[in-house]
This record gives sequence, structure tokens and C-alpha cells, in this order.
Amino acid sequence: MGPMAEADPSASRCTAEEYFRLVEVGVLRPDDRVELLEGVIVAVSPQNPRHASAVRRALRLLEVAVAGRAVLSVQLPLVTGGHSVPEPDVAVLPGREPDYDRAHPTTALLVVEVADDSLIQDRLTKAEIYAAAGIPEFWIVNLRDDCVEVLRDPDRQARRYRHRRLAGRGETIELLAFADASVSVSDLLPARE
Repeated sequence: MGPMAEADPSASRCTAEEYFRLVEVGVLRPDDRVELLEGVIVAVSPQNPRHASAVRRALRLLEVAVAGRAVLSVQLPLVTGGHSVPEPDVAVLPGREPDYDRAHPTTALLVVEVADDSLIQDRLTKAEIYAAAGIPEFWIVNLRDDCVEVLRDPDRQARRYRHRRLAGRGETIELLAFADASVSVSDLLPARE
């Protein structure tokens, strides 16, 4: 008997297509708090008040900043590859709303994740997913350290962002996609505990 063949590690990973099929047949309900990350269906942590506040703040500030020039998406699917369908807290999408009537978006101009318990996952797994998808800008609203981590210039091959900057209260962040748009970090961060 010959040596055992090594198992294909991708064989056990769920694809985006399989993930949406699980929703269609009712195994996963549309209101289940899960997302597909690198082929693994991951439960999303319940939101504490500061997390929810930061999501609302990001949405409000980005609505003003992009002023109808893009579509805002809140905690909805973003198909970033064959094995990942994250649901970013806020995404700034190119185009107009009708562009997404028949299919989930596959790219974004900016993705924002609010991080407290999810900080490590956002820094590692999600940053890799978003960089590999070529999303030009990724913000982590870091509630633990009271700052915003601004990641830019994705290296798709290496699955990482080449530029990382920490922005604190009193600073502003300019949006790459809109030269005239910026957001105040102080307005983005909820009150300290």
C-alpha cells in the first residue's frame, strides 16, 4: 500500500457560492450574525454600545463626506473572493445603488471595521482579505486604543497593506477616493469609557 495522499486543504473550505446556497436553502438565515472569512463561516460578536455608536458615527460622517458620490453599505455582504464574504461595518462602494440590485458588491473604495473584541481578527484576517481584494483603503476604528488605524496601498500578491498610519483624536483622515473629503477622528470615536 502506498503512502496516503495528502488532503487538499481547500477542499474543506466553503466557497462564496456554497455560503450563499446555505442561505438560499435556509441552513443560514439572512439575519444570522455570520460572515465567510477565508472559507470559514465565522460568528460575528454581539455589539456593545460603543461599537454600535462608532458604526453609526462612521455612517453619518461618511454620508456627509461622500455626498451622494458613492453608495454606503452597513454590515452587508462584500464578496471579496472565492472564499470570503465579509460584512464590513461600513463600506463605501463605487457607483450607484442600482448597480447592486442583482449582485452583492465585489469591491469598495473604503472599508471600515470597528474593533474592540475583534481587533486581532480585523488586523490580521480582514486586512489580508481586503488587501488581496485590492481595496485601496481600510480603516480600523480601534476602540481599545482610542485611535483609527488607516491602511492604504494594498499589495494584492502579499495580501497586506504597504502603508499603515495611526490617527488620533484631533486629527483628520482624508479619503483617498475623494480628494475633497475628510473625517474627523474625534467625531468618529465614541466617548472614552
